[in-house]
Amino acid sequence: MVQKGPAVARIDRYILSQLLWVFGFFALVLVSVYWVNRAVRLFDRLISDGQPMIVFLEFTALSLPLLIRTVLPIAAFVAATYVTVQLIRANEITVLQASGMSPLRLARPVLVFGLIVTLFLMLLAHFLVPAARAQIAQRQAEIAENVTAGLLQDGVFHHPTDGITLYVAEITADGVMRGVFLSDARSLAQRVDYTARTALIVPEATGPKLVMIDGYAQIHSAGTGRLAVTTFGDFTYDLSALIGPAGRPRRVEEVPTLELFAASPELLEDTRATLAQARFELLSRFIEPFTAVATALIGFAALVAGGFNRLGTWKPIVLAVVVLAVMQLLINAAAGQAMRTVALAWLGIVPIALGVAVGLALLAHAARTRRAAGAAPA
Repeated sequence: MVQKGPAVARIDRYILSQLLWVFGFFALVLVSVYWVNRAVRLFDRLISDGQPMIVFLEFTALSLPLLIRTVLPIAAFVAATYVTVQLIRANEITVLQASGMSPLRLARPVLVFGLIVTLFLMLLAHFLVPAARAQIAQRQAEIAENVTAGLLQDGVFHHPTDGITLYVAEITADGVMRGVFLSDARSLAQRVDYTARTALIVPEATGPKLVMIDGYAQIHSAGTGRLAVTTFGDFTYDLSALIGPAGRPRRVEEVPTLELFAASPELLEDTRATLAQARFELLSRFIEPFTAVATALIGFAALVAGGFNRLGTWKPIVLAVVVLAVMQLLINAAAGQAMRTVALAWLGIVPIALGVAVGLALLAHAARTRRAAGAAPA
């Protein structure tokens, strides 16, 4: 007999509460793993550049929204899979189905759980992630300017990166550098040593430039062992490759959602993005959060369709992982096409819709299998 009323509502709340608790745990674990892995690389880069600890803490905090957005769909899948395995092992799924609840009806709390995670992802996609990206870009520009200022020290050998050596004999009060030596040994094929009587650091939108005046370049070829000398009246050396751009344009990922709705020519010029890229970025902020619904439903449906098996639940779990991998491949392929053509911006919804359809198909298969088993003669 089918349960109705408060009993069914209690069952939904029970499954939903289990999903939320397990999701919170796995989300915390996965975010911590991703965050520590990123923080180690970030710490090595920033501290080696002489940045204080407060800068490292600021960058790691700003990276959290993007990490959380990446991890939440995975945590939703893990939570749905783990809870479903526990329900199957405790025979709770069997009892609920015996009481008349269909697999599709059992999936209702899973769908509600997926929508709750989707709301969190919507908040991240529309507000926190763009704001964090914009703040990171601003701080990177400020750090690049600080590093450029750090190069303006006379009588000191500077090593901005591996293979680069810069020495300035004297810096005048108006910022003119005298007696400049720059060695570029980053290439294994050749080494170039620049010597200039005077030089200036000129800030530009694409990054700072070192303009050397009245000097010569010595080019030593590692293959032939020959040394070539070239004199120059003025020569411009790009420092942005060493210390990062000082003023790069905004990226479309940093633009608030409200600005993307207009996608004005000024915005496209400012971000150097095409209309197709701006339109896809806007739609993806509405579409990608529903990945949590697809991942949770696939994890639940694969296990319910697999049913009880004395050999364990590894086969349905492998099936669910394969479906998720295929869905992610389709998402990447659709993104590549959508960012080339404005009319194809909607393609981002297709892989997620297919993932949900696969989950519903697995549940429908489980319902047919159960009805066939119930109709079979004893």
